Amino acid sequence: MKKPRGPLFWIPRILAILLIAFLALFSLDSFQPGLSAGEIALALLMHNIPVLVLIALLAVAWKWDLVGAVTFVGAGLLYIGLNIFNVFGTGLPWYLAISWSLSLAGPAIFVGALFYLNWAQHRRAPKTRETPVAPQL
Repeated sequence: MKKPRGPLFWIPRILAILLIAFLALFSLDSFQPGLSAGEIALALLMHNIPVLVLIALLAVAWKWDLVGAVTFVGAGLLYIGLNIFNVFGTGLPWYLAISWSLSLAGPAIFVGALFYLNWAQHRRAPKTRETPVAPQL
């Protein structure tokens, strides 16, 4: 008999799906007038590479919470690093790196933290073996 799964199991998974769907919305700018169907398809593929990678990693993280923790925290930190490099490399104001990072990296790191909390909770939980029940005569 499987154990019922609590909210700490479902919340990071649902939030990860919502975050991935939000990231996929950014690919809608591929639809521009004057582009051929092949150009639009290529643009959609290029925009959705991070989305496809996160979907694959979420599928693995569904079973192993530690993978989800490392994946989403790592994706958030990577996004922060890319923003800092981009902002300071172009001479834009420093506060843009913070505002851009909070919009996408913040939720990703939060989801990763929830995956970690779920992993830590199961790691601390005592392993109980179910004893078979003797048949009643």
